[in-house]
Amino acid sequence: MLLAFNMNKQLLSLYKKLRAFGYARVMLAIFVLSFSLVAKSQEAPLSAVGNPLGAPADMKLAELKSILLGEKQRWKNGNRIIIALMKTNTQIGKNTSARIYDMTGDQLNKYWLALVFQGKAQAPTFFNSTSDLETFVAQTPGAIGIVDKPTIDGDVKPVSINGQKTF
Repeated sequence: MLLAFNMNKQLLSLYKKLRAFGYARVMLAIFVLSFSLVAKSQEAPLSAVGNPLGAPADMKLAELKSILLGEKQRWKNGNRIIIALMKTNTQIGKNTSARIYDMTGDQLNKYWLALVFQGKAQAPTFFNSTSDLETFVAQTPGAIGIVDKPTIDGDVKPVSINGQKTF
């Protein structure tokens, strides 16, 4: 009888360990899945849109980055470049911060504050919605903006990056 009790106790202990191990595996799987979803969201394609008065139909990614960093401030036709971005607390803003600037949203905000404070560039205009951003770009000569999917309404023109609609 004592032997059967000890066997049951050992089996119960083994069962609890296996159950805890299973729980740990489930938690690990959830963690890996959530991490992969975050990584996938940073891979979401971005598109550039421009005002027909200024922005070219195609440019290299390096040129776009130079513009968005405030290094290049005028288009070839002489129009001032006006940058329109999504707010850094939006998903598109986070993707733009990570992929174009290689910064977090907070780092990007500090970067632009420093440039503006030093008088080196004009700060971008930030938006909560892509429709507001596209309306601004359509109405502002020389404007360029970054969105996830541009609307096809003719008010803004898509700007191909390295010959692609998205990057």
